[in-house]
Amino acid sequence: MKLKIATTKQEVALNFSRYLAILIANREVVHIALSGGSTPKIVFDELATNFQEDIDWSNVHLYWGDERCVPPTDNQSNYKMTVEHLLSKIDIPEENIHRIKGENSPEYEAERYSEILGEWIPKKNSIPHFDLVILGMGDDGHTASIFPHEINLWDSEKLCEVANHPETGQKRITLTGKVINNASVITFLVTGESKKEKVFEILKKEGNFKKYPASLVQSESGKVLWFLDSAAASMITPN
Repeated sequence: MKLKIATTKQEVALNFSRYLAILIANREVVHIALSGGSTPKIVFDELATNFQEDIDWSNVHLYWGDERCVPPTDNQSNYKMTVEHLLSKIDIPEENIHRIKGENSPEYEAERYSEILGEWIPKKNSIPHFDLVILGMGDDGHTASIFPHEINLWDSEKLCEVANHPETGQKRITLTGKVINNASVITFLVTGESKKEKVFEILKKEGNFKKYPASLVQSESGKVLWFLDSAAASMITPN
């Protein structure tokens, strides 16, 4: 596990974008699971604005680690956010974009998307093997759409599960732990002071860390990178 700590959110976006550009350049075909959230939005803006000449998207296949069960035109859709901040601004073949169809029946879509993963992504240990899975972390320690009250979904034998938001009850499609931990590289993008306690507990293995799904992330390859701003990392760094 490695930490890359920046001063600001924008610097986190720049650091990650540089890392992504190098990763893509070193592989012929790249399979990446994207995350939603405010920090990835800043990253997508950075990639679209300042890395147009550095990244060849033609051999990059994009997937999603989770999606809300809403149409792709809904403002809550992770796919819509990605289109607005990245996909509409880069030259990537349409067939390389593999979205979760949030407008479908949740149970049906979890099965359909599992088949998509199995069809397109090379396997390792008989499980789809992403080159990179990008994750965020909520204030409650959730990651992808696996929340503390449904932490058992992490250990599901399925590739995708239907999750429920603990407050709204909104259904979501999410990758499970077996897929996430099977990736070559897993990166966390975590910013903001509201995340500092969970970051501290998870990285230091203290407090209630075992209750947080984000604490279960441990790549089989051993490559887990945390891109943090100083606010999120404030409890694990010297004053």
